Amino acid sequence: MDIGNQIKTKRLVLKRPDIENVSKIVQYAGNKKISDMTLNLPYPYQEEDAVFWINMANQGFKSGEAYIFEITLIEKNEFVGGISLTINKRFNRGEIGYWIAEPFWNKGYATEATKAIIQFGFEEIKLNKILSNHITENPASGKVMIKNGMIKEGELQEHILKDNKYYSLIQYRILKSEYINS
Repeated sequence: MDIGNQIKTKRLVLKRPDIENVSKIVQYAGNKKISDMTLNLPYPYQEEDAVFWINMANQGFKSGEAYIFEITLIEKNEFVGGISLTINKRFNRGEIGYWIAEPFWNKGYATEATKAIIQFGFEEIKLNKILSNHITENPASGKVMIKNGMIKEGELQEHILKDNKYYSLIQYRILKSEYINS
């Protein structure tokens, strides 16, 4: 797989974010429900945030420190969200983060994209561990992790401050040995 290009699944293409999708990125990421359920998306989400995200993706690919993809439906070539694998080279692990636009919730896209990113992390990047977190108010995200063989490691109480409120995080992981044996 050429990590500079894309990852294909049955229904999705994960590829570098495209400047042509800025308006869709702003429209979908600008949904307060999305911001409320993610750790890093600001509200309101504006064009400069989308451009920053695209630039961050390009820099991450160049440095090998973060692989940030837009999620696109193969059938319609339609942008539906984003997924990333942030690399900690020192500890040979990666952290997954993702979001799906509300019109595309409950269709299995997050699960399918996460499966592809886990495979990419272990088989292409050669990581030993992949982890992901979700705020306790977003149990659907935990279901995505469980469906991909991730195991709950713990709950971090009042671990992040967002919009002047403390949130607890639930952390999941999958080790390379667990991935190989699944």
